[in-house]
Amino acid sequence: MQSTDLGNKESGKIWHRKPSPATRDGIIVNIIHNTSDYHPKVLRFLNVAFDGTGDCLIAGDHQGNIYVFDLYGNRFNLVQRTAQACTALAFNLRRKSEFLVALADYSIKCFDTVTKELVSWMRGHESSVFSISVHASGKYAITTSSDTAQLWDLDTFQRKRKLNIRQSVGIQKVFFLPLSNTILSCFKDNSIFAWECDTLFCKYQLPAPPESSSILYKVFAVTRDGRILAAGGKSNHLHLWCLEARQLFRIIQMPTKVRAIRHLEFLPDSFDAGSNQVLGVLSQDGIMRFINIQTCKLLFEIGSLDQGISSSVISPHGRYIASIMENGSLNIYSVQALTQEINKPPLPLVKVIEDLPKKKLSSSDLKMKVTSGRVQQPAKPRGSKIQTRILKQDLTGDFESKKNELPDGLNKKRLQILLKGYGEYPTKYRMFIWRSLLQLPENHTAFSSLIDKGTHVTFLNLQKKYPIKSRKLLRVLQRTLSALAHWSVIFSDTPYLPLLAFPFVKLFQNNQLICFEVIATLIINWCQHWFEYFPNPPINILSMIENVLAFHDKELLRHFIDHDITSQLYAWPLLETVFSEVLTREEWLKLFDNIFSNHPSFLLMTVVAYNICSRVPLLNCNLKDDFEFFFHHRNNLDINVVIRQVYHLMETTPTDIHPDSMLNVFVALTKGQYPVFNQYPKFIVDYQTQERERIRNDELDYLRERQTVEDMQAEVDQQRVEDEAWCQKQELLRKAEETRREMLLQEEEKIIQQRQRLAAVKRELQVKEMHLQDAARRRFLKLQQDQQEMELRRLDDEIGRKNLTENQAAVAKEMRADADAYRRKVDLEEHMFHKLIEVGETQSQKTQKVIKENLAKAEQACLNTDWQIQSLHKQKCDDLQRNKCYQEVAKLLRENRRKEIEILNAMVEQEAKKWKEAEGKEFCLRSAKKASALSDASRKWFLKQEINAAVEHAENPCHKEEPRFQNEQEDASCLPRTSHLNDSSEMHPSTQISLNRRAVEWDTTEQNLIQKVRNLRQRLTAQARHRCQTPHLLAA
Repeated sequence: MQSTDLGNKESGKIWHRKPSPATRDGIIVNIIHNTSDYHPKVLRFLNVAFDGTGDCLIAGDHQGNIYVFDLYGNRFNLVQRTAQACTALAFNLRRKSEFLVALADYSIKCFDTVTKELVSWMRGHESSVFSISVHASGKYAITTSSDTAQLWDLDTFQRKRKLNIRQSVGIQKVFFLPLSNTILSCFKDNSIFAWECDTLFCKYQLPAPPESSSILYKVFAVTRDGRILAAGGKSNHLHLWCLEARQLFRIIQMPTKVRAIRHLEFLPDSFDAGSNQVLGVLSQDGIMRFINIQTCKLLFEIGSLDQGISSSVISPHGRYIASIMENGSLNIYSVQALTQEINKPPLPLVKVIEDLPKKKLSSSDLKMKVTSGRVQQPAKPRGSKIQTRILKQDLTGDFESKKNELPDGLNKKRLQILLKGYGEYPTKYRMFIWRSLLQLPENHTAFSSLIDKGTHVTFLNLQKKYPIKSRKLLRVLQRTLSALAHWSVIFSDTPYLPLLAFPFVKLFQNNQLICFEVIATLIINWCQHWFEYFPNPPINILSMIENVLAFHDKELLRHFIDHDITSQLYAWPLLETVFSEVLTREEWLKLFDNIFSNHPSFLLMTVVAYNICSRVPLLNCNLKDDFEFFFHHRNNLDINVVIRQVYHLMETTPTDIHPDSMLNVFVALTKGQYPVFNQYPKFIVDYQTQERERIRNDELDYLRERQTVEDMQAEVDQQRVEDEAWCQKQELLRKAEETRREMLLQEEEKIIQQRQRLAAVKRELQVKEMHLQDAARRRFLKLQQDQQEMELRRLDDEIGRKNLTENQAAVAKEMRADADAYRRKVDLEEHMFHKLIEVGETQSQKTQKVIKENLAKAEQACLNTDWQIQSLHKQKCDDLQRNKCYQEVAKLLRENRRKEIEILNAMVEQEAKKWKEAEGKEFCLRSAKKASALSDASRKWFLKQEINAAVEHAENPCHKEEPRFQNEQEDASCLPRTSHLNDSSEMHPSTQISLNRRAVEWDTTEQNLIQKVRNLRQRLTAQARHRCQTPHLLAA
């Protein structure tokens, strides 16, 4: 037993020497997966599945590594790492390279084994998926978990239907019946339903099993034809259901060692037409027993108590069994090795009694009792029984010639008798009988040496001339033809060899050695003298056929001659295709049962018999196309009649024209090495080989030249594409540069607008500040007025207390009149004084506003100049960068730089002018500030003088009133820009008695003055706006 450790390899060989499984265990190879890390450990395989061909399987371990094992090509490959354990696998989809894997996160993924890419990801289950069943067409798939089953469309990978059940009733398994459109659903309560896949209509429900043998079903298996369902569970009983009759027809009791059944699977057979008879039963002890469900006999078993099996899968063609062992390894079993003892041919029915050596025989010694079974005859009464007969030895008779003895105990004469009686060999033993009749040596070493030479150059493009749908069949045909071509050179030039070999390749596609040796034996014996006139058809063989046809049916031959139909048309198409085009599979097998059992001339006689049996439709054909169609298509002809006619021709044909006189007897292939085949004109084949080699060399030279031209053209195209790509890149760079410039300009415009808005906000804040200062000044003046009024009231009160007499009252009245007149005078002077102050303040505010606007403009001019300088610097950097990419436009760039320098100089000059203008405006601002300071100083001096005068007047109220008034006028003339202050301090205290009476009049007068000032400001603002708008209108 070979053992292979995958280790950390992603690909490699499964076995390193040709496997030879023993009959005892049948193990081809044991596959383990050990990691070679610092802490080595064993990765256990969890699931395995075969593809549709049966020669390739896929397996996944508990770390999510998925391997594909090609048993035919002896290769394994790591196709995916899912990083999580897989719970189910399926590998027989419509697209042969894709497989489904259910993962531990309850999702199902589809991968491709060739590209190793994720094809689709399907979600929808809420618990672990333990079963995936794929429809026979590969279009649908059913995934089953403990709580639900879901139907998926594998073309779109969309969920089509979902089976919901009650929580109390769990699902055991839901799967498709093979080769049908029916879904079988099995539940934990032993209920089994059958559904139509397309409509999901319930077709039927199986009845409940009898109570006497009722078991809870856990595992199920169905035969390939979908007729029998096997079910088992925690018992040693097996229930077999007939799905057509929908009833339980058999209960099988396993041995007492079996207490529970863990897995069931039928073993397919190539010759049982899908009605599988062998069932594999995996029990709790880890041993899988294979039983015949009809005879209830134990055939063989795999696994042991020490090396128990966890789960098993059987390939669709029934050649391999893949089992996951309890230790996590993977065993591949050969069914042929396991069944070698079972499939041995039966012992011969006829026994030969030989003489006793060196002993004189007496009459008593010549009698012996022999009990044997009957020999099958074509017509035997049903009442024949096994009899005991007394045989007497014929001392003078000869025994059967040893030339009729075949390997494996068969006898050719006996087989011919059996064949004549039944017309064909049993289907089950046909291949075995053919191998015995042809005496195949099975030279494995010689055949391997031919196969190792590889595919012959003649058959490299075989699929173009013979497009075969099955890639496996095409590959086997290509290898077989290549082996024949390596065996003998003539077969590489034989145009009809694929037609001759194809039916045998299709029949023996699973055993290429037998296929090759059958074809080689056919060529050596039944194709004698075919290659003597190569490359023409075998004229000598066709002449034999024509002579036999002329003897037995002259009318038909005359009809062929009249219509210019030669033997190359009515005989050669049948020979080069060995009747595979005109016969069905069953008819062809029956015919070759007779051909292999007779002399090589039987094949030529078959051609004559086919024409004679078809004489009626052939005599009605008059056109050459009709004859060609007839011999290349199937016709309504009974093959049994043809075979009987062949035997009649073999017996009635004269010896002088009989083909067996010109053909050698059967010669088997030699054992060890194949014989040399040189029955052909060597010089013609050598000449053709030389010519073909010369043509091949010329073709190779032409292909090399064409490849050189194509490479040059590809380089030119590549260069052109690169040039176009460079131009497109430069164009994109140019557009990107323009876009960035536009973006920069837009950003600069936005910054300018933001600065303008900021300057406007600053101006508004300054105006608000001036308004606040004005309001504070007004509040201060009002506070001074209130203090003066308070002082006047206090004086009135004192005057009232002092002037108690009438004289005093009269004087007081006169004084009040004088005080009123003086108050009106003071009010008028104060009004004029406040008006003068407001006018001065307004003029000062206008002057300040103009100066601030000029400063803002100068500042904006400076900012603009800075932005232009920055932009110019950026443009210089961009020009230097572009200078590296645009060498071809250097002159234009220098011209642009020269112009830009001129513009820069002009901007610098303009900047200098702006700076000079800003300096002039700043000088004007300083002059205005000096004038304002002088005005403030004069106003302060005037107020100070008035305060001093008021103090002096308070001290001496009647002293020198007129000179003081004159001095005031002189001082007023010296200060033209200031108002005359009222000299209330020069008044006598008695004249201010009635001032408190005029307080209300002063308040009213002050409000009127404020309202007038506001109206005046509004009119001035409107006039200023009108003056600003008028030039614009005129310019427009």
